[in-house]
Amino acid sequence: MKTKGETVKKTAERPVVVTTAHRGVFYGYAKDTTGASIELKRARLCIYWTSDLRGFMGLASHGPSSGCKIGPAVDIAVRDITSVVECTPEAAAKWDACK
Repeated sequence: MKTKGETVKKTAERPVVVTTAHRGVFYGYAKDTTGASIELKRARLCIYWTSDLRGFMGLASHGPSSGCKIGPAVDIAVRDITSVVECTPEAAAKWDACK
């Protein structure tokens, strides 16, 4: 059972939106999201998102809209993590479809 303050380390790769102390917003697939640095596979940088998403959590809930600017996919180590937000299946499909 999980106790207060304890994080659960998951081993399956899952889609997440990650924010950093340097104002970076990334989407990618992560296995372990504990710690101040995580590995993201097929990571994409969100350069700009539209106001209809109502912030970065909208990127995890709904995925990027056609007005968003998304960078190409690469494998990356992201440092100075401030949040990790699980993506909905709908959002992940939109992220993965970005060109």
